[in-house]
Amino acid sequence: MSEWEVVGVIVALLGLIAAIAGPLIKLNTSITTLTVTLKGLNEDISDLTIKNTKSHQRLWDHNEEQDKKLNDHEMRLTIVEKEVNHE
Repeated sequence: MSEWEVVGVIVALLGLIAAIAGPLIKLNTSITTLTVTLKGLNEDISDLTIKNTKSHQRLWDHNEEQDKKLNDHEMRLTIVEKEVNHE
């Protein structure tokens, strides 16, 4: 092999390495960005789940309170109706 052939092979190898390395670096950057984004999304979903659970608990507590008031009201109405019917 002559010197120019060796230089040609080296240049071809460097071109091949550059052609492969460029997209690999971009792919690695994209994967890193997606990983960071997914971690943030996972944290947001966890926070949302906790807030959602607390909100539902408040709604159920309020519902229970309303049920008690409604039952009390029904009892009072029943007593008043009995008094009116007995008179």
